Amino acid sequence: MTEIPNDQKILSIDIGGSHIKATVLNMQGSFLQSYERLPTPSPPTPEKVLDVIKQLAQKLPGFDKIAAGFPGFIKEGIVKTAPNLGTDLWADFNLSKNLEEALCKPALAINDADLQGLSVVKGKGVEMMITLGTGFGSAVLNNGILIPHLEIAHHPISKNKDYDQYIGEKELLRIGEKKWNKRMKKVIEILKVVYNYDYLYISGGCAQKIKFELDKNISIVGNKDGIKGGAKLWEQKDKENALKEKLVDESNNIENLIV
Repeated sequence: MTEIPNDQKILSIDIGGSHIKATVLNMQGSFLQSYERLPTPSPPTPEKVLDVIKQLAQKLPGFDKIAAGFPGFIKEGIVKTAPNLGTDLWADFNLSKNLEEALCKPALAINDADLQGLSVVKGKGVEMMITLGTGFGSAVLNNGILIPHLEIAHHPISKNKDYDQYIGEKELLRIGEKKWNKRMKKVIEILKVVYNYDYLYISGGCAQKIKFELDKNISIVGNKDGIKGGAKLWEQKDKENALKEKLVDESNNIENLIV
């Protein structure tokens, strides 16, 4: 069975509505190079976003693999929805494959909140990550393993608003911090009942606007730490590949015994 490499370097990318950020990590999730960022292009077409990523990659040479967090629904590396960048621009775009072709390294792409969740969780019980930025992002992990992604952001929370529209950055600016905090209290109460999480992490540019006291099992975490999830994503992928290889070897051994 192939040994899981532990000395490789990962270009970890966070594609956001306002900025695209990147750094190089080791397999333990530590920063090996300075954290770089550039503005998200307008319009944020796949081609323009890839151009920005290539500019960032030129500043961060020497990586072996790529991990990218994307603000939308990703299935097997393929974008299905991109509400804050434009689903019409991104639907069915194979982000993983295009990153591999653009940078000539193996690439994985998942939802950005999922990437952040992998970075901050302790791996104990049901842990939830929500991100408060341009839109609302979420991830749920059970004992450190991601459950299939759910786009909670687009589930209705009021008669005519989903979570993005109810507590997103635009709505915060429109209604003000006092009313937004009242809405955030409501959101947290709903998440508490629906997910019965053991711990909730809150990240994103708007997280610092929360002014009310949080429960003991809720904490606000730094935006910068979220990009470290690229290391954990590849760690889990390498373990998955090693397990598949082991199962194939065992199956072949059994067939040889039968013959």
